[in-house]
Amino acid sequence: MQMSDQREIMADPATVYGALLDPDVLRTCVPGATEVTGNPQDGYTASVTQKVGPVKATFKGTVTMSDMVENQSLTIAGQGKGGAAGFARGGAVVTLTPSEAGTLLAYEVEAKVGGKIAQLGSRLIDGFAKKMADQFFINLQAAIEGPPAGGDPQEPDGPDEAPAKKGWLKKITGRD
Repeated sequence: MQMSDQREIMADPATVYGALLDPDVLRTCVPGATEVTGNPQDGYTASVTQKVGPVKATFKGTVTMSDMVENQSLTIAGQGKGGAAGFARGGAVVTLTPSEAGTLLAYEVEAKVGGKIAQLGSRLIDGFAKKMADQFFINLQAAIEGPPAGGDPQEPDGPDEAPAKKGWLKKITGRD
């Protein structure tokens, strides 16, 4: 699965770059992360609990940063094992460009899964991976800028729940 997108962040590139390297910021930005420790030079270890369809697993893995050009770009690569659920592997190339509002953050993400999770089908996996990437960058923007004026950033209710889509069940079935 591959995807790309961009976000306008109201902070200078140095602030955004620093946030991408901070393990505490990463822990708050990665959906389902319970632990992120380490540093950019040696890499990070992480523990993330996620539910994809009927499969819930805690992935323990590593994250490395490479191709680092201070305040301009970096490559994030991660891999984790979720026991019987399988494995996840992926990465993102992130570029930071100064803009009138602060920084234009552009990213290209690639993700792969295997094991029991891969049996769920590519449409479910691709949608989940896109949601995870989008949520990471939404959380990063909120961590840097503060919550949006309307309240908290879009956050899942917990590590195993997706944000509610109001009205979708009623549209399909005619009931709540």
